[in-house]
Amino acid sequence: MTNSTLATTADADGAAAAPLSHRRILTILSGLLLAVFLAALDQNIVSVAIVKIANSLHGFEEQAWATTAYLITATIATPLYGKLADIYGRKPCYLIAIGVFVIGSAACAFATSMYQLAGFRAVQGIGAGGLMSLALTIIGDIVPARERVRYQGYFMMVFGIATVVGPVLGGFFSDYERLIGLDGWRWVFLVNVPIGALALLVVAKWLDVPFVRQRQRIDWPGGLALTAAVVPLLIVAEQGRDWGWDSRRALLCYGIAAVGALAFLLVEALMREAALIPLRLFRSGTFGIAILAGFIVGIAMFGGITMVPLYLQVVRGYSPTTAGLLMLPLVLGIMVGAQGAGLVTKYTGRYKMLPVLGTFVMAVGAGLFARVEFDSPMWQIMVYTTVIGFGLGGCMQTLIIAAQNACPPADMGVSTAAATFFRQMGGTLGVAVFLTILFNLLPERIVRAFGGQLPPGLDGAGLERIQSDTTAMAALPAQLRKPILIGFTESVQGVFWVATGVSLLACLVLMFMKEIPLLEDRPAPPVATPAAGTVLDADELPLTGRVRDRDDNPVPETVLTLIDQHGHQVSRSTGNAHGEYTIGAPEPGAYVLIVAAGGHQPSAVSVTVGHRPQHLDLTLPGAGELTGVVRSALRGDPLAGATITLTDPRGDVVGTAVTAPDGGYVCHGVVSGTYTLVAVADHMRPRATTLTVPDSGLLRHDVELAPMAVLTGFAWADEGRPVSDAQITVLDAAGDVTATTRTDTTGHYTVPDLPSGEYTVVARGYPPMTGRVAVDSGEVTHDVRLGYFSDDVPSPA
Repeated sequence: MTNSTLATTADADGAAAAPLSHRRILTILSGLLLAVFLAALDQNIVSVAIVKIANSLHGFEEQAWATTAYLITATIATPLYGKLADIYGRKPCYLIAIGVFVIGSAACAFATSMYQLAGFRAVQGIGAGGLMSLALTIIGDIVPARERVRYQGYFMMVFGIATVVGPVLGGFFSDYERLIGLDGWRWVFLVNVPIGALALLVVAKWLDVPFVRQRQRIDWPGGLALTAAVVPLLIVAEQGRDWGWDSRRALLCYGIAAVGALAFLLVEALMREAALIPLRLFRSGTFGIAILAGFIVGIAMFGGITMVPLYLQVVRGYSPTTAGLLMLPLVLGIMVGAQGAGLVTKYTGRYKMLPVLGTFVMAVGAGLFARVEFDSPMWQIMVYTTVIGFGLGGCMQTLIIAAQNACPPADMGVSTAAATFFRQMGGTLGVAVFLTILFNLLPERIVRAFGGQLPPGLDGAGLERIQSDTTAMAALPAQLRKPILIGFTESVQGVFWVATGVSLLACLVLMFMKEIPLLEDRPAPPVATPAAGTVLDADELPLTGRVRDRDDNPVPETVLTLIDQHGHQVSRSTGNAHGEYTIGAPEPGAYVLIVAAGGHQPSAVSVTVGHRPQHLDLTLPGAGELTGVVRSALRGDPLAGATITLTDPRGDVVGTAVTAPDGGYVCHGVVSGTYTLVAVADHMRPRATTLTVPDSGLLRHDVELAPMAVLTGFAWADEGRPVSDAQITVLDAAGDVTATTRTDTTGHYTVPDLPSGEYTVVARGYPPMTGRVAVDSGEVTHDVRLGYFSDDVPSPA
């Protein structure tokens, strides 16, 4: 039998949230895109200007820490923002993220040393950690799941545009010693201020996501443990090539990270629902695979994108500004891939094959780029980067959708933040690993390009100088420069072969992801999820008990909500696997406890909470189901593919089902009451029935549908000549007119939707002709001959 789900829509206030118009969504989206553009632009613009900045601040050796500080705080802040947004709401957290980023940017512009700059960049990172993940969360709140990929695809477009615009602006500002009274490089950071101010204005004015604040602890221990796990890894990722990956400092970082990771898992298990990243999310195979695939794709994406401008600048000799412009084909591919994936998801509701195909296309593009030579025509490079971008655009946002769709709406913030966090970690690892592979291959490939023996002046320190400063190649004669460029190109080829393998690995992993259908209706507005188990605040009054069904079996994973006499939510909790629950009241008084669980009817009971702990056991009635079989009334054959629609007395559709090959159907979650059931099937007369579901919620209702026939025919005269515009009248057995039609220019006529029975067909054009016909189901043909025959030809006057 084919299952169906009853449609229920509610928001925090008990009424359905009004869907936002496309125009309103685009207005909100504009503010989100501005904020995302800030974060994406900053990473690209600073990378071009960092050498000029370091020289100006006399801190060339400390320049790496300006990037590392930003990366550390942005990565750590990402899951924190997700959890805080689920507790306090999206809008305040997003405004704080934008504000902190703008303040950090302004502070960076007036730094007087590299250490100051690193500190202010850390402030920037705290804000940047929420810009991308919260934007994706907000879109998940206001846009239906099937349309979400299309809107989230805009973020990929902005990311790609920032990849191009960042180096251009970075090079532009760096070229000026002074610009409007300030060092040119300081405008690299000041440019963020007006963009951020505009984003603040749009978000503050237009963003309005329904939300109910939840009394829940913040997982600060989890945040500290995550910091201990992630910071050493980020530091060694940035410094590993200088330290050596097996140096004592690197090994110390590995050890601290391992201890931090174990501590994080332990803390998250103890914190349960209050955890920074609740471990129960990983019970969903779809969520776990989406996170793993996002991590792997992050390795290939960020690592691969880093190699392309490096090849363009070192091998082809383009400036950072020009190399940035040459990334436009990549951006074009991302835009087309993202929008294409959005359209496919919107109209089909399917998404699994999109990241599978996307990662495969990425692998094809990376494999093509792995065949690029140092003197390959530029059109080849443009085509290959377009292919990479197309695959990337088709899979990145789809993985976010898969992670979001695998979790309840209340977990939208943490699920999105987790997906973004692991993708960032993959990207950081990818850049570090790919650069390490590049520079490990480089000496051997250069030596091979010289025929196995380096010329005088390039052996030893000479080759090391070129590896640390590729601009030194410009001073070499052409006959020495060419083998070096060939060696560098072959090293890049090796990196892209690795990227090809990583992309194929992601493709393989995604084949095991289970697809959860995307719904067309808007998700319920998110509310914060409290702790199951449950750790109460010191001033809360506990109410405990167990939830059972009518057979006295425990009901696991119940959701309990406590509201006051004014209907305001004061507490929320989740029961454990044994049906036990604990929920806290803020003060003594009368409340209403609402209990819900999958497969059961919700229940509400009045409770009075005193100063002492109270125990209250609850019983949840099982949710009913409406079952039956749809058959043909003529032969009794089961009808597959028939549509069953169930409406309540107000006319609202509360359930649908499609019959299976055996004609059976089932609607889950039917509560007692009166409904109208409508059955529709091809070539059958639709049937509506009023039925009453008893208190048990269980009812079987079979439906018989009468076949509908189609009567067709041909009206003709002598010598087979067709008669057009002849009137065809169909009379039933009682002589009543059932249908009337006229023949077309070819003499044909059609009478659809005739119930089974015997009819009289009357044709008028020439002298009327009458014939009898019996119809059953399907199509019946009855031709009519019109004209004057020998026995009724009128005699001449």
